[in-house]
Amino acid sequence: MARIATGSNRPRAMLNLPNLLTLSRILVIPPMVAAFYLDKNWANIIACVLFVGASLTDFFDGYLARSWSQQSDIGRFLDPVADKLLVAAAILMLVAFGRLGGFQVLAALVILCREILVSGLREFLAELRVGVPVSRLAKWKTGIQMTAIGLLLLGESGPEWLSADSVGAALLWIAAGLTLITGYDYLRDGLKHMSTTSVSTHHREAAPAPTVTKIRASEPGGA
Repeated sequence: MARIATGSNRPRAMLNLPNLLTLSRILVIPPMVAAFYLDKNWANIIACVLFVGASLTDFFDGYLARSWSQQSDIGRFLDPVADKLLVAAAILMLVAFGRLGGFQVLAALVILCREILVSGLREFLAELRVGVPVSRLAKWKTGIQMTAIGLLLLGESGPEWLSADSVGAALLWIAAGLTLITGYDYLRDGLKHMSTTSVSTHHREAAPAPTVTKIRASEPGGA
């Protein structure tokens, strides 16, 4: 009976507040995308509000999970996935509707390529049981990137004094520059660790589970 009760409580434990906040970043993607097709000023404002609100949950889900001791495997899995889906969806829609064009697309391309690179490295290093701590520079990069995308989503629907398009484009280039720095930092330390880890698959399966180590890296909180 005790085992059944424990198993039945597991789904409920997975749907705690921190995990629900993480899931909300995925759930806002469809209405945010739909706002592009409405082609109205108020629709741009809604898309901006949805994106900014979802971006703020990236801080609160991690903070609450640590404070309430509700960290879970599904939370650690969903957090970076939700961030990347939200950013990729917003950037692709901005490009598709011509609100991000010319050389600005290069900045967006750098950001997207880095996200794919980091995802691949993180997955590989996870197999080696290597932890990936977050650097302060990466957190700044994430904050600037989210602000830039939010302003670009707002676009001409914002007040004139804000110059949302111009400021958003400038911040996007800054975020792209920080992306190159933090991405290189992550790749360098990741490759350094790989070069010193010459363990075969057979040996890893036969040997006792190694202690989780940490390398200095630049993955943004959840991004």
